[in-house]
Amino acid sequence: MKEPVLVIMAAGMGSRYGGLKQMDPVGSGGELIIDFSLYDAYLAGFKEVICVIKKEIEEDFKKIMEGRAAKHLNIRYAFQSLDDLPQGYQIPEGRVKPWGTCHAVLSCRDMIDGPFAVINADDYYGPGAFQSIYDFLAHTQDDSKYRYCMIGYQVENTLTENGTVARGVCQTSGDGFLNEIIERTKIKWMEDGSIGFTEDEEKTWNNIPKGTPVSMNFWGFNRSMIDEMAARFPKFLDKALIENPMKGEYFLPLAVDDLIKEGAATVKVLKSADKWYGVTYKEDKEMVVDALQALKDKGLYPEKIWA
Repeated sequence: MKEPVLVIMAAGMGSRYGGLKQMDPVGSGGELIIDFSLYDAYLAGFKEVICVIKKEIEEDFKKIMEGRAAKHLNIRYAFQSLDDLPQGYQIPEGRVKPWGTCHAVLSCRDMIDGPFAVINADDYYGPGAFQSIYDFLAHTQDDSKYRYCMIGYQVENTLTENGTVARGVCQTSGDGFLNEIIERTKIKWMEDGSIGFTEDEEKTWNNIPKGTPVSMNFWGFNRSMIDEMAARFPKFLDKALIENPMKGEYFLPLAVDDLIKEGAATVKVLKSADKWYGVTYKEDKEMVVDALQALKDKGLYPEKIWA
């Protein structure tokens, strides 16, 4: 079997955060969140990484990587471009938003020929998650169905105190496989300590029980997923260009959900009790800095990663 590759989606500008949050230090040694993920991936066994970035940040991004993780990992780069569309399709006039997470992964379709994991650059996932997904990918192959996996986090461990977040809410079978994943774009803590989501611009809120597993875009796939996403992209565009030409996005959970419903794939949910950390809003940064320092103080990470 081929060695698993880690794909890091780092092309988003973080509009709510107000800047290029992927390049904002959060560690006492000047580390970015991505440094913690790369360190965990390295210890788990990953040797090759593909960073999906925008061409405009290539020089700055490479400088950061070359002085740190690139000393230990083979890091390559793919570029997410708005005009990377199937033949016959064009960018709608005025659109500046990228086409979503499936499109980001498709940016490296010519660089992947085996199993791969996918993460966001601006999320902290925890070392156990990387080990679980590496072990799955290193020992699992497609057979009569595609055999994929995802890391499932308890919803209450993935929220910020500073606003709404988007999460893929999961329904699982008794034996731990994903039955359905529904993308909820606005989830938050409610005043009474419960968790709610809205679908009508915050006019009404619906409850999500604590303990519900959610996706943080930490997926494990085989090469077959690249081919499926590429084949399904035109169908997505046909709908999005009519219904939401400026902001429609091709999300990974939507593609996965289609494959499950068609009976083409199984997705093993690898449960994590870790707490997610991420900077969705500027106000989140102080909490993330403190949390990651506490992990260093416990000895989970060296005081200066990659030193």
